[in-house]
Amino acid sequence: MTYEGYEHLIDLVAQGDEQALTAALAEIPAADVAEYIDQNFEVYSTLALLDKMPSEQQAEVFGYLRPSNQEELASHMEVGVLAQLFRDMSSDERADLYALLDVKLQDAVMRRLAKKEREDLLRLASYEEGTVGSVMTSDYAVIPVSGTVDDALKRLRQSAPEKETIYQTYVVDREHKLQGVVSLRQLITMAPSEKIEDIMTRDVVLLKPDMPQSEAARIISRYDLIAIPVVSDDDVLIGMVTFDDAMDVVEEEDTDTMHKSATVGKLEGGIKDASPFLIYRSRINWLVLLVFANIFSGMGMIYFEDLIATNIALLFFLPLLIASGGNTGAQAATLIVRGMATNDVEKKDWLYMLGKELMVSVGLGVTMAVAISTVAYFRVDPVIIPIVALSMVSIVLVGSIVGILLPFLLKRLGWDPAVASAPLVTTIADAGGVLIYFGIAATFLTLSTPV
Repeated sequence: MTYEGYEHLIDLVAQGDEQALTAALAEIPAADVAEYIDQNFEVYSTLALLDKMPSEQQAEVFGYLRPSNQEELASHMEVGVLAQLFRDMSSDERADLYALLDVKLQDAVMRRLAKKEREDLLRLASYEEGTVGSVMTSDYAVIPVSGTVDDALKRLRQSAPEKETIYQTYVVDREHKLQGVVSLRQLITMAPSEKIEDIMTRDVVLLKPDMPQSEAARIISRYDLIAIPVVSDDDVLIGMVTFDDAMDVVEEEDTDTMHKSATVGKLEGGIKDASPFLIYRSRINWLVLLVFANIFSGMGMIYFEDLIATNIALLFFLPLLIASGGNTGAQAATLIVRGMATNDVEKKDWLYMLGKELMVSVGLGVTMAVAISTVAYFRVDPVIIPIVALSMVSIVLVGSIVGILLPFLLKRLGWDPAVASAPLVTTIADAGGVLIYFGIAATFLTLSTPV
C-alpha cells in the first residue's frame, strides 16, 4: 500500500460517520477500497458500502475484488443492481464476472442488457481461459482511415469517456479491418487538415485471440506498448490487450510457475480463499510420487549396507553430499526454467547450456570438495578424505546435469518445464548421490584393503 486512503477508510468505518464515509469514498482510489473490502469481507456490510458510491465507482471497485468475493456479492445482489453493474464495468472485467455466475443468474442479467452489450459479453466470454481472447477488452477507440485529424479528434472527444485508453487509436476501414494506429500525440500535434492515412503507422504489432495470454504479456513488455490490438484471421479488429491486463497475466503466470516449481498444482484464486481440501489436493499427487521416488535412495543404502556397517564414518558425510547435489541441481533448473520463461533460452540451446554448466559445475564441485575435505581432515580416517572429495565433485556434476537437462526434456515432451522443480530435481539427485557416494567408497576401500 502506498496510499493512506486504505487506513483512512478503516478509521471512518470504525467511527460510523456515514456522511464523512460517503464523502471520503469519492476521493479514495478504487484499489484501496477494494483492498479494504477483501481484507474485511462480509457480504451485507460490503453491499452497504458499495451502495454509498456512484454506479461507475462501484463497477471500478468491483473489478479489483477477489473473484470469490465478486461471486458471493453478485449472488446477493438484486438482478437490476447487478445488471447496472455489468453495464458500467469494462468489457473484459464484465466477461470475467459473467463466467463466475451460475446459469440462472447469467440468464437473468442477460435479459436486462441491451443487444449490443449481450453480443459483446457472449463473444468475450466464449474464449478459452488462458488465451489472448480471455483477457482482451472491446473498449478500444477507433477512427476511420478516410478521415482527417480534425475528424478523429471530434470522434475521440465523444467516445473517450467510454474507452479504456485513447493514447493509441486504431484506424479501420469500412469493414472494420485494422489499417494502422495513430497516437494521441500525433493527433494533437498535427494540422487538423492532415489525412489519417498519411500519418498513421501501418506496421502494427498484432495478436490473435487464440494465442496464449503469456504471449501478449511478452510482446507488450518487449515493445514497451501501452496496448496491443487483437484481430481475427481476416484482420478485423475485435479487441485489444492493455498494459495493466498484461501485468495481471504476468502475475498469474509467475504465481503458477512458482506453484509448479514447488510441485504444487494449480490453485484457483489465492491461497487465502482456497479450502483445506483444495490445498491438500494441489499438493498430494507430487508428494506421493516423490515418496516412491525416494525409495531408490533407500534401496541404494540397503545394497551397500555391509560397506556402511564396516565404515560407519561414511554416514557422517552422506547428508552433506546428497544435499549439495540437490541444491546445485535445483539452482541449475531454476536458471533454465526462468530463461525459458523469458525466451532467453530455447530448446535448441540445450547442448550449449549443458557445456557451460559442465564447466561451472566442475568449478563448484572442486570448491565444495576442498571445503568438505577440510572438515573430513579433522573428523575421519585420512582414507575417507579422497572418497568424500571425489564424491562431492561427482555428485555436484550429476546434480547440475540433471537440473540443466530435465527442463529441456520436459519441454520436448510437451510438458511445462516449471515441473522440473526443486523437489523433483532433488529427489533424482538424492538417489543418484547415494549410488555415486557408496559406489566410489566401495571402489576406494576395496583398493586400499591389503590382500
